[in-house]
Amino acid sequence: MLEVTPRLVLASTSRYRIELLQRLGIPFEARAPDVDERAFDDAFATSTPEELAQRLALAKAQAVADALVAEGVAPAQPVWVLGADQLAILPADGDRPPRLLHKPGTVARAIDQLMQLAGREHHLVTGVALVAPHATTRHSAVDRVTLRMRAFDRIEATAYIERYAPIDCVGSYRIEDAGIRLVDEIRFDTLARSADPTSIMGLPLLVVCRLLRQAGLLP
Repeated sequence: MLEVTPRLVLASTSRYRIELLQRLGIPFEARAPDVDERAFDDAFATSTPEELAQRLALAKAQAVADALVAEGVAPAQPVWVLGADQLAILPADGDRPPRLLHKPGTVARAIDQLMQLAGREHHLVTGVALVAPHATTRHSAVDRVTLRMRAFDRIEATAYIERYAPIDCVGSYRIEDAGIRLVDEIRFDTLARSADPTSIMGLPLLVVCRLLRQAGLLP
């Protein structure tokens, strides 16, 4: 009897996450999860960033898993759904509480958001979840990175945003392009056993590899 290779589904159509997962050299398909991320914003005040990132990652993976079940995926079919979500958090400053940043969507908002980060630290917290349809089996983990940005001015921020247009990126920058010039320091969470630059890009591959091995998708 031939052993069936488990099917892997990425619960995201983000080109960044697709390109990152392709690095692992394993076949997968990408599907958009039916999840309203902004509906979780109120939970930011009552949850830790790690808890919220994990909730969002699980919600995305579960949404795609449920859709596969509705489409007729049989219980005997070996399928795993990988979900991920990244939060960008600006720590408390004086009387201002911690703030949750979102994808800016426009050039103007991207410039304003980037200027909020200038000369300051912020945290990127990424939750990853692996869910099996028809089963309660799941694996999850969280990775955290702290970045300190240079004290750049609005002219530099505007020039960067207008040229590279990272309006679909939380924080309004990408370290894969000239956005790395805006960064002064990167600190990785040693408790997460990871010093992984892909965590900044939205899908921490060291964490993903550990979860895939737990599920038997990687040797």
